[in-house]
Amino acid sequence: MADKELMQRLSLNQITTERWTLEQAVAGCVRAEIGWIAPWRHKVQEAGLTEARRMIRDAGLRVSSLCRGGMFPAETAAERETKLEDNRRAVEEAAELGTDVLVLVCGPASGKDIGLARQWVQEGIEKLVPFAKDHGVKLAIEPLHPMYAAERSVINTLGQANTLAEKFAPEEVGVVVDVFHVWWDPELYEEIARAGTRILGYHVSDWLVPTPDMLLGRGMMGDGVIELKKIRSAVEAAGYQGPIEVEIFNQAIWDMPGDDALTLTKARFREHV
Repeated sequence: MADKELMQRLSLNQITTERWTLEQAVAGCVRAEIGWIAPWRHKVQEAGLTEARRMIRDAGLRVSSLCRGGMFPAETAAERETKLEDNRRAVEEAAELGTDVLVLVCGPASGKDIGLARQWVQEGIEKLVPFAKDHGVKLAIEPLHPMYAAERSVINTLGQANTLAEKFAPEEVGVVVDVFHVWWDPELYEEIARAGTRILGYHVSDWLVPTPDMLLGRGMMGDGVIELKKIRSAVEAAGYQGPIEVEIFNQAIWDMPGDDALTLTKARFREHV
């Protein structure tokens, strides 16, 4: 793939410049000639949904996804319904912002029964699908590394995500391949091929050695051990040709001036992705 074509697929996942407001991130993308952005809901809510939509469209940016929905498990039916209602709002926000992809971080168990939590995730998605379909939004299940099973998601492998997604039509539910979460999986390449056209997003960063922090330990591409080019080739062979989000949780990168972080992001994206 030509360098220019690859760079046109670069999307700033807003968490990479976490200290920036949405307005600052949009302006930064324009300065850096990055054509895609993936907002986070708390940043959208700070700006206001209508204003967020306006500033993104006026800047000529496209929205690759909205992060995040999910967090379905809860002890009581009433709590699960509250979470479902929040997911409906997330669907509406995604549609208003002009993206058809809502990323799902499915949520941890509310107690020790991880199997029951996985059932609640499936039930939550089942209830959300008709609403999302009516709004033209696809639900993208993002499996998270097993170290997050107790805190953020009980869906921990791409195989699990595929099995869950396959209970629905491809135009309703798919998966996100985030290299940080799945690079270690001995069945990764088989599961990428299995996902095929259900791949709704591809996220890149790197796995640092030693890993400095469970949450804020993602590295800039090229600073770790992930075979980024090999994974991208597999994702593309499976049929995904969409935007590639750089999603990095790292305090040192957050502390950089935002424009410097984007300059580094573009250089590493060009060289290593």
